[in-house]
Amino acid sequence: MIQPATRNPFAVRDFRLLWAGETISVLGDQFALIALPWLALVLTGSGLALGSVLALMAVPRALLMLIGGVSVDRLSPRLVMLASNAVRMVAVTALGIVVLADVAELWTLYAFALVFGVADAFFFPAQTSIVPQLVGPDQLQRANGIVQGTAQASALVGPALAGIVIAALGGEAAATNAAGIAAALLLDAVSFGISLLTLWLMRARPRAERAPASVIEDLKAAFRHVGEVPGLRAVIVVSLAANFLIVGPFEVGLPVMAYQRLPEGAAAFGILLSAFGGGSLVGLVLGAMLPAPRPTRFAFVVLGATGLPGLGLAILPFVQSTLAAAIVIAASSISLGYGNLHGMTWVQARIAPVLMGRVMSVLMLGSMGLIPVSMLVAGAVVQLSLDGMLVVAGVGMASFTTAALLSPTVRRLGLVPPYQPPAAEVAGEPGGDRDAEGATEAGGASGPELAASVSPSA
Repeated sequence: MIQPATRNPFAVRDFRLLWAGETISVLGDQFALIALPWLALVLTGSGLALGSVLALMAVPRALLMLIGGVSVDRLSPRLVMLASNAVRMVAVTALGIVVLADVAELWTLYAFALVFGVADAFFFPAQTSIVPQLVGPDQLQRANGIVQGTAQASALVGPALAGIVIAALGGEAAATNAAGIAAALLLDAVSFGISLLTLWLMRARPRAERAPASVIEDLKAAFRHVGEVPGLRAVIVVSLAANFLIVGPFEVGLPVMAYQRLPEGAAAFGILLSAFGGGSLVGLVLGAMLPAPRPTRFAFVVLGATGLPGLGLAILPFVQSTLAAAIVIAASSISLGYGNLHGMTWVQARIAPVLMGRVMSVLMLGSMGLIPVSMLVAGAVVQLSLDGMLVVAGVGMASFTTAALLSPTVRRLGLVPPYQPPAAEVAGEPGGDRDAEGATEAGGASGPELAASVSPSA
């Protein structure tokens, strides 16, 4: 069996490469997350147009997510991530050049969103499947914490920097010229290039031998596994509700709020997203440092932490300054980050490694399936009332998580035992390929451990 010589994931060369590349890529993504919605508002001034752009990105991501999971299991997470990042780098570069030339129109945003969404459908299952291939079982929890914590740290710093760049290169606070938006997009393109380099430098890993099967058969196996794990379907339902009630109102409501009400404009939008990232980082740290919830209380803690951000969303219409809004968002995201860490750990321990890519794609489809609808509904409703949308969505989320606890299956989530591989699988699973810097040989065999992140707020 391969056992890590140290619990420090940074002792593993390929984990270091993955972490370095994805850290830079995620930081670059924060610039695009500010630039894209701001560009839609600058071009149209319409919340509905903004919602439709975001929805068009989410539709192919949801429709192709299952195919992405099958591709991960048939190829490898590394190869799928390489292909996806290459496509996204070309797409964001093209959009940046179009914006810089001052010829961007709404249809160009639609084209970009479609291509980016397709690439995302393959990247997400690969991203959630690669860490267990790189580190040992005793390193996995810490490795996931490092990856998630770094992503949230990037979300803390990146949006504020992006908002400042766009505002500094633009004109008025509520409207910016093409230079700032183009700069933000092209910086994201550079970050994708760096990620491609680090992924290419990683060592290819042998894939487990598996009987030939059609895509339909592969997906049936994944759905069977989801049905066999008590409570896993309930997790998917909760994620569906959370994404419908939180993601659309959040991603449409915040830029509209900054554009219409906050004097700092794009900089205010960046500050609000940074507050979300910083709060999530604090929540992750608290989740890692504080004792884990008792099994009998697990569902109450995790669902409570998921429902509280709904109340924060409902409070936003009653705040009148960027600072107050940032405080509310930070407090909400602390709760969400704490709940996500424990929820991720629960999911990790209950998925068969051989089905990792496919089951993760099913879970992510469940968590993201209603996002396109949420974007479109939020974009339409915000035209009528920004405040009404935020209050109804927030109260609805808090109410749904409270109602979910009425289910005995949900209340017993913490009592569901972890996945245990059959003896034959343990004896035959290829797992002896981890980096020699962080592993030493021992007896037996160990399959890849599990890594997943089911986040109710994308």
